[in-house]
Amino acid sequence: MTQTDRSPSCKSKIRLVDAWAIRTCHLYKDEYDDCVSLKARFHQYFIFGRDSDCSQWLKDYKNCERYQQSNGNDLDAGQAVIQSEEHRRLARLRAHYANDTWEKRKQPPQDWANPLPAWLEKRNENTYLEMKQKELSGLALPKEEEKNLCVIM
Repeated sequence: MTQTDRSPSCKSKIRLVDAWAIRTCHLYKDEYDDCVSLKARFHQYFIFGRDSDCSQWLKDYKNCERYQQSNGNDLDAGQAVIQSEEHRRLARLRAHYANDTWEKRKQPPQDWANPLPAWLEKRNENTYLEMKQKELSGLALPKEEEKNLCVIM
């Protein structure tokens, strides 16, 4: 998707709306190189039973290079990379959207900020986390001489 930018100099610039989604070009090349490496091919064969198609990473790299070398003027190349990123994002989130096991919340539960139960408060006594929380909230001053922290190297 493109948008026209009107500047005071009366020049109209056309820019991509989702240009922020384009990664730096070397990342597409790195993803392609990783995808076609021997280790990745072995992993793909082990998990999927076949090699994965890595051509999209190479197309994205070439389109990104075209877009960057044209200083953002090659809108077709930029739009192709953005569409590829959108497709990749939707594929990654497909399982999340299809999950009907859990009911999605609109807001947190009413009792989410209630105090902890007594047994959990007792278990939390004199822990490093409790000392830090008291120190950060101003309830206790840091005591350097009482710190006995064990470090195993």
